[in-house]
Amino acid sequence: MILGIDTSLGTSVAVVESDGVVRAEASSDNPLGHAEAIGTLLVDALAGAARGPIGQTGALEEVALTHVAAGMGPGPFTGLRVGIAAARAFALGRGLPVVAVPSHDAAALGIVLSDALTDPFADPPRFAVVTDARRREFAYSVYDGIDDDGIPVRVAGPALTPRDAIDDVLAGLGAERRDVTVISASMVAALAGRAVAAGRELTGPEPLYLRAPDVTLPAAPKRVGA
Repeated sequence: MILGIDTSLGTSVAVVESDGVVRAEASSDNPLGHAEAIGTLLVDALAGAARGPIGQTGALEEVALTHVAAGMGPGPFTGLRVGIAAARAFALGRGLPVVAVPSHDAAALGIVLSDALTDPFADPPRFAVVTDARRREFAYSVYDGIDDDGIPVRVAGPALTPRDAIDDVLAGLGAERRDVTVISASMVAALAGRAVAAGRELTGPEPLYLRAPDVTLPAAPKRVGA
């Protein structure tokens, strides 16, 4: 089983079996307060997972986690730091490997799966995951279906664009716009499971900030000669 954590928009925690069955998910849509929410959500998700898959109420059983999946953004600096730090700390405490997952890729997997349920025979269109990056900007990533490993094929992004330019940018890329307001930790964990099964790395260990943080270290004081 995989524990998924994402704080790129709201705060979401989920436990998913290796075959993609969701055991539990707990989330907060608040784009702030990640640090205050993450501990409670972790407790709730792990407690829910012990009861079996969502919708079942079997006898309590051990939640045998094998990996921790961390949503790496794009997203605001502070929010991402909270989720990634929580994922790494939990993994360190349990002796588990961390799987880094681009948050937009997880959202794209959710879109592809939802579309397949609506019309399983339709060819998936090229589409863009679009999220609020604040500062009058959107973050976007463009996808062209999924590959043989069941992983969304990202063909552009993640990147930033002014809000009033997003439609022109996506038109130039031939992508249908899909606005996303919540990143599901269950999709983060499910995508991590597919990557682990395929022996693939989806992204590196560095968060996908896309812009510099608001707070930076002060410059070193000037040295004054004697």
